[in-house]
Amino acid sequence: MAALRRVSQGVLQNGQIFLNATKQCNVYAGVIPKTHFSTFLKNVYTKHSSILRRKWKVLACVIGTGSLGTALLFDKQKYVVNADFPGQSIVPTKQIRFDDDKTGLKLTLFQFVTCPFCCKVRAMLNYNGISYDVVEVNSITRDEIKWSKYKKVPILVAQGVGEEGYVQLNDSTVIMSVLESYLNDKTVSLQKLLTFYPTMDKEIKGRFRSKTVTETPNKNFLMFQDHLTDKRTPEERAEERRIRVWVDTVFVHLISPNVYRTMSESLDTFQWFSKAGDWETNFTGFQRNTIIYIGGFVMYFVGKKLKRKYNLQKDVRESLYEGGNAWVNFLKGRKFVGGDQPNLADLSMYGMLTAMEGTEAFRDLVDNTKLKPWYDRTKTMVEGHQGANRARDVTRK
Repeated sequence: MAALRRVSQGVLQNGQIFLNATKQCNVYAGVIPKTHFSTFLKNVYTKHSSILRRKWKVLACVIGTGSLGTALLFDKQKYVVNADFPGQSIVPTKQIRFDDDKTGLKLTLFQFVTCPFCCKVRAMLNYNGISYDVVEVNSITRDEIKWSKYKKVPILVAQGVGEEGYVQLNDSTVIMSVLESYLNDKTVSLQKLLTFYPTMDKEIKGRFRSKTVTETPNKNFLMFQDHLTDKRTPEERAEERRIRVWVDTVFVHLISPNVYRTMSESLDTFQWFSKAGDWETNFTGFQRNTIIYIGGFVMYFVGKKLKRKYNLQKDVRESLYEGGNAWVNFLKGRKFVGGDQPNLADLSMYGMLTAMEGTEAFRDLVDNTKLKPWYDRTKTMVEGHQGANRARDVTRK
């Protein structure tokens, strides 16, 4: 909060610049030329660059990558008591329904709409035609997940199962593995499958202090008993695991430095987030522009920090193209990594890419690699719910 106050002071000290800019544009109608706002940001950064460099993590946590659009939405939503949860939950932001879904699952996905990891989970649910509710989490207050000890998104809750009336699945990779195991092994309940993914705490030493993180060592594995409904070989499953790890630990780190590569791209990215999150409907023009321009400004510097952290090339686009070409090599001439049908590696990569689909970085990626044919095929499969036959056939003891 102290960092935000200092940045706010910088805004106030440059108030005349802001006023001059607003005279030339209709802020409340949602129209701000980039040239005017860039001048304003430049002056703020010049006077407060040391603060921004030191406090970028705090600012990033407060602003949130791409999820800023949910920050004000929940002022309009009413809280309702849900007896199945140890606290309160909000009315779902959206309900996704598939008429032929026979899984019997009542799922609620807590998410940020443009979070790459949340996009992975949605890709899998949509591909398999599994119905679910969506709750957009306020990226600042996180009120919607205060009932949970786990404070990251996505969180998937299945109601009406387990001793407590619900089971909670954390971590996008765990969620996908549990659901895939559930769809493939018709003899085991969801709550039983979840026990096959034990967690452990791990201490990570940082430069100034250590932190404890919770990990699921076998999260990329599918847990079957003796009844398998697919015919994949152990080698094919190992390949799927290896590529899923690559998506989660390598490719994901190429996204932010590229979508926030320049100030202009950073602002354009937030414009895309606005479109994807339907901010024009949910916010006033002033609120929307505050999120877009302040968020774009902060994330530009975060992108630079991440570029150094992950040792990307001087032109981060080259690292992105390398990632795209690596994916094409994983395909080995096949339609999908999974062969004729997408597997979890395909859905993970596709989900990550949908988080940046409307950005200049995405357009450059498909123009400079041979990724697009696979992407278009996968999009057709996901939006057509082509994996739904498994969801229709699931029965439980």
